[in-house]
Formats: sequence, structure tokens, C-alpha cells
Amino acid sequence: MNMQTEHWLPVVFIGLMGLSILIYAILDGYDLGVGLLMADASVAHRDQMIASIGPFWDANETWLVLGVGILLVAFPAAHGMVLTSLYTPVAIMLAALILRGVSFEFRVKARVRYKTLWDRLFWFGSLITALSQGYMLGRYITGFEDSTGAQLFSLLSAVCVTAAYGLIGASWLIMKTSETLQIKAVGWARHGLYFTVAGLLAVSIVNPWVNSRIFDKWFSWPNILLLSPLPLLTAFTAITIHRQLKKLPRAHDAGCWIPFAGSVGIFILAFTGLAFSFYPYVVPDKIDIWQAASASESLMVILWGVIVVLPAILTYTAFSYWIFRGKSTPLQYL
Repeated sequence: MNMQTEHWLPVVFIGLMGLSILIYAILDGYDLGVGLLMADASVAHRDQMIASIGPFWDANETWLVLGVGILLVAFPAAHGMVLTSLYTPVAIMLAALILRGVSFEFRVKARVRYKTLWDRLFWFGSLITALSQGYMLGRYITGFEDSTGAQLFSLLSAVCVTAAYGLIGASWLIMKTSETLQIKAVGWARHGLYFTVAGLLAVSIVNPWVNSRIFDKWFSWPNILLLSPLPLLTAFTAITIHRQLKKLPRAHDAGCWIPFAGSVGIFILAFTGLAFSFYPYVVPDKIDIWQAASASESLMVILWGVIVVLPAILTYTAFSYWIFRGKSTPLQYL
């Protein structure tokens, strides 16, 4: 392998890993959000909410497996450092994901008197998963520092990510449900949007403040001009969502998809900003993608595997969403 190959292969894999994590955050984000919102829903509404994510929620987690798998095989040095630093929150997240899976299946077949219990456990599993992921993001952003300020920032990140999941979950329900549940979801989305915007502002202020390298990246000339579309587009998207929520529900469900599309846009824009802030580091300010990467020969073999696997996952995902498009119907197990 020549030097040029050794340079571009790690870039390809960091892009693939980032894409997997972004798709996971969007797809599993909305079904985690739906789980979070079940705490404020009636029994009948909870059934409708579960039905809206029933055909998708399990497959959505495939993207998390793919992202972590790429981290393991393509950047083993970073994998060890990241998971060592995040061992406890990762263990808590996995336990919560298991609880979600068990609760989802059991609530359908359990006796009526136990159904509420499983609904509450599904909500609890969703909450702990969302908080764990937000906390891990905060720990990653601060370079796994153990100072009081870094821990407070991680807790703030946990709340912000949970709010963002609530927003995209409510937006999903607006698109997939109707009548009273849709009206309730509009209210949930409005509150979720307020908390999400507040969280984005807080993270955008704190992140450059605690990291001089990121401050220089964003506020040096001409970067400050070239990067200005990111915050401007984020503000425009948030305003668009807010204005649309005021108009919903509308006749013939016109525009019911706009809050979800806008929420996806906010996720993409926020992820793009984070990616720019930390590139080319896999572990912020500690190890870059070339230092952490596997041998070029190994990466080339893995790349052929990804070329086969990634289109298959994308095709299956697109096919499943096409088949179950439109308003959700009652979920039944024979």
C-alpha cells in the first residue's frame, strides 16, 4: 500500500462511521422519543404510539451495531480508549436497551393488569438509553476529562440529547398518527423544540469556550464566514418547525411531515458542526484517525465487506419504510 492509500482509507472509514452514527441517531432517536413520550399518554394512545414504531424500532439499532463495529475494526486504538472511558454508561445503556426490547414484546402478550407495568418499563428503558447516550456524547466532546466542569457539561448534554429525541419522536407521531394523539403530539413537539434549541445554544457556547482549538476553528477568518450557514440554517429550520406546529393539525394532513423533516435537518446540521469541530480526531485532541487506524491492508479488506453490507442495510431500511409508509395501523401479534 502506498502513502496515498494510507491517507484516504482512514478518511473513508471515519466518514462511514459518522454516517452510521448519524442515521442511528435519527432512526433510533425517533423511536426512543416515542418511548419517552409514553409517560404522558393514555392507554389507548400508548397502543397507537407503539404501533407507529413497531415495524421499524428493532432494525433501527442495526446502525448502532454498524457504527461501533467500524470503530472496532477500523480504529482499534480509539475503540479501546473510548470504551474504557465509557464503560459504565455503555453498560447502563445496553441494560436499558435490553429492558426496552423485553418490555416491547411483553406488553403485547401480557395480561391486561400487567400492561401498564410493561409500558412504564419501556418508558424507563427509553429514558435511561437517551440520557446515557447524551452523557456519553458530552464525555466524548470534553475528551473524557474528569473535572467538575466536564461532568456538568456531560449532564447538560444528556438532557439536550433527550430533549432532541423527544422532539423527533413527537414529530414522527404527528406524521404517523391522527386525531387526538396527533394534536397531543403537536404540543409535545413544541416543548421538545424549545428544549432542543436551548440545548443547542448551550452546547454551541460551552464547546468553543472549553476548547481553544475548536474556538480557533470556528471563529478564525475566513472560517467564521464559511461556516455561518450552519447556525443560520439551524435557526431557520427551528423557526420553520415552530411556525408549522402552530398550523397543525390541518385539513387532509397537509404539512404533517414538515416537523419530522425539520427535526432530521436539525440532527444533520448539529452532527455536521460536531464533525467539523473534531476532525481529524477520533478521540478529541488525543488521537487522530491516522494514528488510530488499522493497517491499510486490513482496511482494504474491510472496505470490500462494507461495500457489500452497507447497500444491503440501506436497501432493507428504505424498503421497510416504503412498505409501512402512511399512517400507522394497529400492531397485532398472531
